[in-house]
Amino acid sequence: MSEFWLYIKLGFGHVLDWHAYDHILFLIALTVGYTFDNWKRILLLVTLFTIGHTLSLFLAAYDVVSVNSRLIEFLIPLTILIAGLFNVFTVKNTSKNSKIGILYGVTIFFGLIHGLGFSIFFKYSSGGTRILPLIEFALGVEAAQIIIVLIVLIISFIFQTFFRFSKRDWILVVSSIVIGMVIPMLIANKIW
Repeated sequence: MSEFWLYIKLGFGHVLDWHAYDHILFLIALTVGYTFDNWKRILLLVTLFTIGHTLSLFLAAYDVVSVNSRLIEFLIPLTILIAGLFNVFTVKNTSKNSKIGILYGVTIFFGLIHGLGFSIFFKYSSGGTRILPLIEFALGVEAAQIIIVLIVLIISFIFQTFFRFSKRDWILVVSSIVIGMVIPMLIANKIW
């Protein structure tokens, strides 16, 4: 049982690590355009991200895939930049339902990329089966992501309700902040 909590806490800490806040930035970019009314869609997006994240961890832990870590460290902030730019360029489109299938697919793909960034840990962890620790880690990741999403939704609600930010302005401001924070990460991890 202690190993169960170890991997849950590891997954939880992976998302909430303030020194590696790329996960938080991605979740902010993913959720800033939604409200509590969209909780089912948000939960599905977060879960799809976790599935992609866990799948890439699993594939890397069992040596099915191997990717250059420098490339992954560049692609992670790139996915955040793309998510932020997507918000900026689609902010006028009040109905994002038309391209929701694409959004789900992209979210899984981005989860795959982010999972590869942490895959080295499971590659060299306990010699036996890695399936249970991966599932436990995924549960911790999912729980932490839901907490981040709730915080983003609460802050969005406060700013849009009490400070009278329009939804459009809120999305533009938050997405611009995310983009501004991720550009130095891209530069620091450039592959050229």
